[in-house]
Amino acid sequence: MTDVLTVQEIQEAFDRIRPHVLISPLLPCLWCGDAVWIKGENLQRTGAFKIRGAFNMLLAQTQRGKVLGVVAASSGNHGQAVAYAARRLGLPSVVIMPENANRVKVEATRRWGAHILFAPPDSQARLRMAEEVAQEKGFLLVPPYDHPLIMAGQGTTALEILQQLPDVEEVYVPLGGGGLAAGVSTALKALKPAVKVLGVEPEGAADHYLSRQNARRTPWPEVHTVADGLRASIPGELTFPILQRYLDDIILVSDEEILQTMGHLGFQSKLVVEPSGATALAGLRQRQKDGVRQVALLSGGNVEGELWQAWVDLSARSSLDH
Repeated sequence: MTDVLTVQEIQEAFDRIRPHVLISPLLPCLWCGDAVWIKGENLQRTGAFKIRGAFNMLLAQTQRGKVLGVVAASSGNHGQAVAYAARRLGLPSVVIMPENANRVKVEATRRWGAHILFAPPDSQARLRMAEEVAQEKGFLLVPPYDHPLIMAGQGTTALEILQQLPDVEEVYVPLGGGGLAAGVSTALKALKPAVKVLGVEPEGAADHYLSRQNARRTPWPEVHTVADGLRASIPGELTFPILQRYLDDIILVSDEEILQTMGHLGFQSKLVVEPSGATALAGLRQRQKDGVRQVALLSGGNVEGELWQAWVDLSARSSLDH
């Protein structure tokens, strides 16, 4: 059986997107432990790792032929990435967002020039509307995670981690649709098989955990989590078998753990990270091991100011109490 995604495709994506994407820093998380690092994808131009997959797909497709415009379905970060990449390449964009989308992400997507349409707060409903718009306009549909070019683009983060910390032992990745984890795990298991790759998922959106237990794609009955970027209700058709093959484990974290970690990142690391972006580190904190070189991906930093400030203040008071 031919692999859906290969490390060669990830390496090609790395070269393709290099002029457009930041090599994000790998920073020591000193308040976490002496051997913990955080990968700052929240510092990307659009505030999240999604810019990698968006640029990889748009660049690859425009090289193959004319693209009239692009359509994406997104709760926010993917939409911003597609809108930004389209603008850089001179293409119109339409982004389908949930009716309850984070307003910070809606306005940011609009600022990059996207025409925004709203759908019910269900990932499958957004995808169906995006498919309809793409067919009607003759635009390229840029899926949020379930495509080899998207997964390959996201997987370039792993190549950077191996350059920045060659002796890394564990990498923690948030689980939404699974594109980031699929790309990262494919690259790491091909280039350094001994590295453990652990997916981290909110307790209120545990479709990957449930699907892993059932050994088949299983929808989560009622998605409810503060981590809006991780609210996919079922793993992707392409991402799921990759994650079944390569993930060493899946860790569940509560919303409180996610928000506490976000607050600590703000107060102690001086980093603005959204709940989805703090999820992997929340999982790492459950499994922290002295002397084991661990990396958590901070996948995004697009968060409403009031929520971020509240948890940073709480973190500050907690630190002072101790």
